[in-house]
Amino acid sequence: MKPDLISNDSQLNSSGKLIHLLGLKGLPKEQIENILNVASRLLDTQGNLKKSKVLDDMSVANLFFEPSTRTRNTFEIAAKRSSAQTINVDLANSATKKNETLMDTMHTLKAMQIDMFVIRHKKNGLPHHIANNIEGIAIINAGDGINAHPTQALLDMLTIQQEKKSFKDLSVAIVGDIRHSRVAHSDIHALRTLGTKDIRLIAPGYLQYNGEVSNNLKLLDNLDEGISGVDVVVTLRLQKERMLAAEIPNEKVYFDHYGITNEKLKLAKPNAIVMHPGPVNRGIEVDTAVADGPQSVILKQVTNGIAIRMAVMEVLAQAL
Repeated sequence: MKPDLISNDSQLNSSGKLIHLLGLKGLPKEQIENILNVASRLLDTQGNLKKSKVLDDMSVANLFFEPSTRTRNTFEIAAKRSSAQTINVDLANSATKKNETLMDTMHTLKAMQIDMFVIRHKKNGLPHHIANNIEGIAIINAGDGINAHPTQALLDMLTIQQEKKSFKDLSVAIVGDIRHSRVAHSDIHALRTLGTKDIRLIAPGYLQYNGEVSNNLKLLDNLDEGISGVDVVVTLRLQKERMLAAEIPNEKVYFDHYGITNEKLKLAKPNAIVMHPGPVNRGIEVDTAVADGPQSVILKQVTNGIAIRMAVMEVLAQAL
């Protein structure tokens, strides 16, 4: 299913409480701001993570149907810092490999008294399907196909908020493989909702955004033009595992045209920040001097990712 056709309606209950986090498209601004506020409270004044007892006596299962060590580990750390019991389900040897249906597996896990499922899957809309067919479990989308990665976008928004305070007057450039990037799709929805009016999507045509276009989106294929005068540069990993062979770019040519170097970064505002969802392909998407330089907030994003995932679980726990 195409990302633009996937509905996130089921993530709010009749009282307007968040019961799942499936995507950011259509999520009310106050819900996004609430998660950002809770995450900010979970960080001290030096940006260090606090601990919480909010998920005491609750359990969280990580269900990663495709690999992602970084995201899975940060969800596990977030759950443990919130005092939850965590279960990493061995999907390689699970009953789904023995012809049990996916929903049978989900209902079996529910019967084990698990409160939240963190789900990552290569199929667009799979977390939504599970949320629509099971009750009493909070579903968190940790990335589905090329559709959405809501917690990554939320940690991006938290990082931007810390560095730039307001979203309304910002110019944000998103550079790279936008077409296949669930991070980019979720970032776009979050920035629109938070009021950013200048969002620039910079990519070669075969990697360019092909979703809904609005007045606050500019589609560009020239990096110099795209990052000129921006406040934030979000660089994206090349999603080779999701591309067709014909779409995979020559890495040197790609870096020459779209790689972020200190020379290119001079076109942005002097205080512009550089972000990346990780893992970074140095010398392809970002030069090492930029990734490790004073304008990079990549490591801050990692810490913020734990705070955001703690915050999402805290908000969802209030509706269980």
